[in-house]
Amino acid sequence: VQLQASGGGSVQAGGSLRLSCAASTIIVSEYSMGWYRQAPGNGREFVARIGAGGATNYADSVKGRFTISRDPAKNTVDLQLNNVKPADTADYYCTARRPFTGQDFWGQGTQVTVSS
Repeated sequence: VQLQASGGGSVQAGGSLRLSCAASTIIVSEYSMGWYRQAPGNGREFVARIGAGGATNYADSVKGRFTISRDPAKNTVDLQLNNVKPADTADYYCTARRPFTGQDFWGQGTQVTVSS
């Protein structure tokens, strides 16, 4: 499973970014897909997940500001970041969870920097 994240960059507080995770060798709609992030000096933390059935859940810190979605035509999972804060600065990683086994696959990160 190969996951390619893109869309990171620098943005001012209150702005928006859209991250995208392109998957090869899997169909994203068949997997539970997630986004995690890791800020400098911190551990990796959960951001958002969309299940194979479409159910979504979010970390409390991003609820109401971030939206996870799938684009079956492009075979991508996107994360829309709105009203970003400096605390959102981190490397963002997408994951794919294999059905039944629960095995997680990770892509490389894309960096998001939010300035105040």
